[in-house]
Amino acid sequence: MPIATVNPATGETLRTFDALGPDEIEQRLALAMAAFSQHRTAGFDRRAELLGRAADLLDQDQQEIARTMTTEMGKPIAAARAEAAKCAKAMRWYAARAEELLADEHPAPADVDDAGATRVTVRYRPLGAVLAVMPWNFPLWQVVRFAAPALMAGNVGLLKHASNVPQTALYLEDLFRRAGFPEGCFQTLLVGSGAVEGILRDPRVAAATLTGSEPAGRSVASVAGDEVKKTVLELGGSDAYVVMPSADVERAARTAVTARVQNNGQSCIAAKRFIVHDDVYDDFCARFTAGMQALTVGDPIEESTDIGPLASEQGRADLEELVDDALARGATARCGGRRPKEQPRGWFYEPTVLTEVSAGMRIHHEEAFGPVATVYRVHGIDEAVDLANDTPFGLSSNAWTRDEAEVERFARDLEAGGVFFNGMTASHPALPFGGVKRSGYGRELSGHGMREFCNITTLWHGPEHQDA
Repeated sequence: MPIATVNPATGETLRTFDALGPDEIEQRLALAMAAFSQHRTAGFDRRAELLGRAADLLDQDQQEIARTMTTEMGKPIAAARAEAAKCAKAMRWYAARAEELLADEHPAPADVDDAGATRVTVRYRPLGAVLAVMPWNFPLWQVVRFAAPALMAGNVGLLKHASNVPQTALYLEDLFRRAGFPEGCFQTLLVGSGAVEGILRDPRVAAATLTGSEPAGRSVASVAGDEVKKTVLELGGSDAYVVMPSADVERAARTAVTARVQNNGQSCIAAKRFIVHDDVYDDFCARFTAGMQALTVGDPIEESTDIGPLASEQGRADLEELVDDALARGATARCGGRRPKEQPRGWFYEPTVLTEVSAGMRIHHEEAFGPVATVYRVHGIDEAVDLANDTPFGLSSNAWTRDEAEVERFARDLEAGGVFFNGMTASHPALPFGGVKRSGYGRELSGHGMREFCNITTLWHGPEHQDA
């Protein structure tokens, strides 16, 4: 895939970039190591000062970088501004809390007496250069939620971004440079996917984090495993959105629209499978379908647009295949199910609601990455839980109920990294984020995510004086 900015609203190639050659990659890796030797010894106050500057600059650049994201991957402009604001907020969150999150831990003396120690300290130390392989769908947020905690922990970052968002990737490198981080602390590597293995195998790269497809995760995990290097993977999701009879159906249906079509439906944590109890199924379907039909599909640079294009022509083709397969096998399209006639250019797809979906359809088991929802009818909580878990993924989930017994059942039995009750899944710096099953392993965000790329070091102190 070429490294290029292609406007998905028009299909026009706006700018192309040359990939780094072997000599340039070598220079970048050497620079990363030099930067790490300096950055790792900087105190938390200094790192926080630099990250705070980056947040201030990002706020100043908000409109400009939002337009860049919208042009490169089709995100509606209002959502792009919100993404930039969220990134600045996360930077400040980590700048304010990193020292506390990584504070030394001191086991109680009574707990270590039999270890022969007079004193024991557990310290979190940085690992080194962390390679981040990042996706295009949240081109700023996905990177910042890795970079902010990693830099505050004393690591340095190497970004291999998706090939269709090169200008956003270069902006991030420039942002941290302008904020005053030592040269090489955060570098964008404009390389194709074929270069990732060589970079990851280099001994100067300590670990890797990847957000993306399951095949990409398998590839990176395989290489890292062979090299015995730490990885964190956040892969696909086919999140369940369960609605029970006690729910506020009007609010559940209204929220469901946003939960499904955020980022044009191209989000791993977007609700994709709507599992609705028979008692409220008809009411929910009517409200949900009406909400999806009311969305405005159009040029993402326009403030009034709700749904922009999919990020790539191949992405739309993949989505069409899933929908066409479902319709051919008996599913019903309550709305959508085709390309909008009003947008003959670009990679648009209508907001779609499918019902009568069955296990024999591809969309039942595969992730639909676009504004397509599947709605299922169930008759009880056992059926709802079984259907919610009938997926190879386990990123997040949503459950709408005001019954405390049902809350406890979903909390216990839904196979996912998160369960959001009476609301939609969202990421936040304070909340650990990640999945189970084929959605990956490890956690991002919060203190848990920050410690993923730390050397958890035990400092054992014996008696200072021995009796003769």
